[in-house]
Amino acid sequence: MDLQLKDKKALVTGSSMGIGKAIAAALAREGAFVILNGRSEQNVQKSLQELQASIPQGQFATIVADLGTNEGCQQAIQEQPEIDILVNNLGIFEASDFFETSDEQWQKIFDINIMSGVRLCRHYLKRMMEKRWGRIVFISSESGVSPAPEMAHYSATKTMQLAIARSLAEIAKGTNVTVNSVLPGPTRTEGVSEFIHSLFPGEKPEVAERKFMQENRPTSLIERLIQPEEVAALVTLICSPLAGIVDGAALRAEGGLVRSVF
Repeated sequence: MDLQLKDKKALVTGSSMGIGKAIAAALAREGAFVILNGRSEQNVQKSLQELQASIPQGQFATIVADLGTNEGCQQAIQEQPEIDILVNNLGIFEASDFFETSDEQWQKIFDINIMSGVRLCRHYLKRMMEKRWGRIVFISSESGVSPAPEMAHYSATKTMQLAIARSLAEIAKGTNVTVNSVLPGPTRTEGVSEFIHSLFPGEKPEVAERKFMQENRPTSLIERLIQPEEVAALVTLICSPLAGIVDGAALRAEGGLVRSVF
């Protein structure tokens, strides 16, 4: 299927690794011009080289900036004032006892997970509406609808992303600009692998992952970690002009972990 993304310009935040990198690769394979982002010049260039090697026909640019800050967002907007697709993938998580989680931890995760998307959307959504076409996707989490008690602050930001995305979809009503959220479940990224290893030290990765799914996410129907490429496939589809009827939606990509029909 041709997703009609040729020459569409897409900014994927936090795309030097993990789900963001997989989304960048999937969009590039469909012909989009993809802007990679990360805080580290070294990591961004490494990812760029790897993507160029695996997708010779790919078109890429980079923005090295900390989008968890206002300064970083303004830098990104100055470097790339016009885009067609914005994937708000940037995010951090950590396990932290609620009673010991400091104000500083709450503020940091709020600035990165929430304000990065808010600041970028203030600029890009308005431009997309003026052009009467665009796609915005927030990468939320199953924790947004099934909060994790060991990560109350993270879960709160993921729920807030759902509300922001729906609000922006309402604002863009009738403009051919869609705003959606995707809710991945536990995904085999560098950060998640490290987190699981910390829970089951000494276990082989495959054993630790199996125990994590059995003990920490027992409602999963697929009973395994998700591959970043699986999330990327869904994100790429809803970025397509062919997916214009998908708007204001919170799309679950969590392997049936959430026990709900909606």
